[in-house]
Amino acid sequence: MRGKLLFVAGAALGYVLGSRAGRARYEQIKTVSGKVWNSDGVQKGVHVAEDFIADKTPDVADFIGETTKKAVRKVGQKKDTTTS
Repeated sequence: MRGKLLFVAGAALGYVLGSRAGRARYEQIKTVSGKVWNSDGVQKGVHVAEDFIADKTPDVADFIGETTKKAVRKVGQKKDTTTS
């Protein structure tokens, strides 16, 4: 899903930047994309994603902290065995 969204966004950006349709077409695309972004469905999805990220951020931070500690311990153990 993310890949499709990025593709569509990239295609739209490429069209806008490469288009010879002029300023009027650019303004039309800008207006339509603004309406889509501000639509209730899209904003609901944005809020769901924000809530999900806010909920998962502490879990990710804990996971990264624990994984980093394990890696440091492992490197420390290897260093001790190679210098003995």
